[in-house]
Amino acid sequence: MLDQIRGLHHVTSMAKEARQNNAFFTGNLGLRRVKKTVNFDAPDVYHLYYGNEVGTPGTVMTYFPFPNIARRHPGTGEVGTTVFSVPQGTLGYWQNRFESEGVDGLSLDESFGEKRLSFAGPDGDAFALVETADDPREPWTRSDVPADEAIRGFHSVSLRLKDGGATEELLGFMGYQPVDTSGNVKRLAIPGGNGADFVDIETMPGGNRAGLGAGSVHHVAFAVENRAKQLEVRKSLMDTGYQVTPVIDRDYFWAIYFRTPGGVLFEVATNEPGFDRDEDTAHLGEALKLPTQHEHLRKSLEEHLQPITD
Repeated sequence: MLDQIRGLHHVTSMAKEARQNNAFFTGNLGLRRVKKTVNFDAPDVYHLYYGNEVGTPGTVMTYFPFPNIARRHPGTGEVGTTVFSVPQGTLGYWQNRFESEGVDGLSLDESFGEKRLSFAGPDGDAFALVETADDPREPWTRSDVPADEAIRGFHSVSLRLKDGGATEELLGFMGYQPVDTSGNVKRLAIPGGNGADFVDIETMPGGNRAGLGAGSVHHVAFAVENRAKQLEVRKSLMDTGYQVTPVIDRDYFWAIYFRTPGGVLFEVATNEPGFDRDEDTAHLGEALKLPTQHEHLRKSLEEHLQPITD
């Protein structure tokens, strides 16, 4: 069993419209845009990152906005809901805020003994806020969301699968332990994690296969401290029979990818070097930062990409 993984690192999804996406995460959710760059494999598409002040692993939601993409079809083989942690007693604030701002899909319930507010993103993305006691992670404090109510980072992701057995076995190998079950949902947790500690497996044997599109999670990334730990994880996964990519330099972390038995794409990403490697912390996310191999395209990309200035 692996002991290098420290919880979630980031969650990457797809959107249709960059400015709408930016407004939702920096405005409605009060997160900081910590990086404005482009998709390594499709540089005519943004890669936008949102999180706390420095983009601490376990707080960062990222997006590829594809202007011509169709909306997703929910189903199995995908991430169902991405859940953020907020302080206890704050769901009333968030419900009032979302109602006044016209956020869709609002519903209050309780899950695993935690109060939860579900809501939808601009592309029908499935999100929820969960009240968490004593989450020590520092929020972004320069939005209009008061610090006492602000999002702390990820709480969990749920995986919607036809059969969760093989994926549960994989997560167990990755260091996750089962902690609770509610109906068709099993919760697993990483001991001693970074705060973004939970993965829920929602088993839907009769569900149709999900169709990827705007509002879909593209992949879920798990955090390791450094490249040495990442190489240990890669070797162990390959020894177990998984097909894992070589290590890929993503400028702000190093990444490896592999497909899970349930169809969800997993990434293992390093906590190093961080989002301040090419920008001062005070100005994260302001300038368009390009990977070295795409720097020669800057003029054409700046003309093509939808301006995002706020």
